[in-house]
Amino acid sequence: MKLLDFIKYIVQSASYGVLAAVILILLVPELRTQLANSTFVQGEPTEEAPLSYAKAVNRAGPAVVNIYSTDINNSRSYARTARNNTRLGSGVIMDANGYILTNYHVVQNADLVSVWLQNGQRYDAVLIGFDIFTDLAVLKVEATNLPVIPQREDLDSLSGDVVLAIGNPLNLGQTVTQGIISAIGRNGLSSTSYLQFLQMDAAINEGNSGGALVNTNGELVGINSRKFTQRNPQLNVQGIFFAVPYKLANKIMQKIIEQGRVIRGWLGVDTRQLPANNKGFIITAVTPNSPAFKAGLKIGDLVYQIDDIAITDVPQALDIVAETPPGTTINIGLYRKNQALTIPVVIAELNTIPK
Repeated sequence: MKLLDFIKYIVQSASYGVLAAVILILLVPELRTQLANSTFVQGEPTEEAPLSYAKAVNRAGPAVVNIYSTDINNSRSYARTARNNTRLGSGVIMDANGYILTNYHVVQNADLVSVWLQNGQRYDAVLIGFDIFTDLAVLKVEATNLPVIPQREDLDSLSGDVVLAIGNPLNLGQTVTQGIISAIGRNGLSSTSYLQFLQMDAAINEGNSGGALVNTNGELVGINSRKFTQRNPQLNVQGIFFAVPYKLANKIMQKIIEQGRVIRGWLGVDTRQLPANNKGFIITAVTPNSPAFKAGLKIGDLVYQIDDIAITDVPQALDIVAETPPGTTINIGLYRKNQALTIPVVIAELNTIPK
């Protein structure tokens, strides 16, 4: 009897639940509509919304501008008629008051630079400064309330992230290409190699340079820079493109705005990374008359520390030096013939070799 009573109780409870649901559906018409939409429409399953990056493009696109740089050749060989050479590129509005990031090669040696917004507005731009090592330049237009690219200072990109390259390739108008980050770059000031850049397979063509690389939220990931090039023209390389990481690009921009250029510290040594699991690096060459030369650093010295920072690899050490203001003394901890030494070195400015 107890089992029968339990079954009866379950059946009654289920019946009450079904009855309550039917009454609720009858009393609230909106529930019937939602139920129909969530299951079947005219007897057929509803289709899922297609995957789209339109929201990201709508957020970022208005802040990506077209840049036209004109060189005016007044050479006598062209008689009385000056010949103009116009180059095409893209740029990214980083600040509502008119600061724009682009590639230096887009505006290099230009006599006139014009910026076109996506709404058709045109502005003349002034070159604030540039950095040849990262191929970045900062432009300024006299305008306010400009659309600004979404930015997140703590953004860290990872290999495999989906990215969108926005620019004006071949002057076709604003165009979006899609890809993934193939390898991540560094954010320090020292390196001038491809290792410093984000590698991705989103296509970059002439006119894309200086445009925005954004994630699927429309946030700035980097400044599109270049296609991979090499000395062997017989190799057909595809799908390797580069962008300056956002954190590095923003750092460069701030330095250019504040100082008109990027000032890097310089030590004056060539280095070799130690084998895996070994910290530090070995000095393989010392530039004559450099800070390292004047301080007495020697070939074969094993550097393991700069000031109080333990050195894990060469890029870390070079970034520390590059971001040290010229004229600053740093203490380099090293081993020389199994003897631990600490040698003070006065850092100089890169490309400024004291006589």
